[in-house]
Amino acid sequence: MLPSRRIKIFACKIPTDMRCGFDVLFKKTKDLIGLDPRSGHAFLFVNKNRSRVKILFYDGTGFVLIAKRLDKGVFSKFSPYYRKNIILTQAEFALFFEGAQINKRFIESPTSTITTTRSNSRSF
Repeated sequence: MLPSRRIKIFACKIPTDMRCGFDVLFKKTKDLIGLDPRSGHAFLFVNKNRSRVKILFYDGTGFVLIAKRLDKGVFSKFSPYYRKNIILTQAEFALFFEGAQINKRFIESPTSTITTTRSNSRSF
């Protein structure tokens, strides 16, 4: 669907009002995702109910806006607690755009791991 495999798809973690047009999504890309909307990458926005998405990207001559509303089900939810930018591969985006659940990839892991050791000694 997107013109090149080199395009990264950055997802906004905060729900977006789908009445937003080019200018508001441009500003959200800069403010919420922290990237330049003219970078050539795509920026994915999902509404609160997760039934609609919009994708904004710059093709070199102007901005393109793609919108989709699911007939059934909801789009996958992104964790707002995931610290890094959420970047989807082309394959993940294709699954997401079809309504598949891909949220397990973006779960924040604990920063430290607690290991327990077993004692090999047996008491008789």
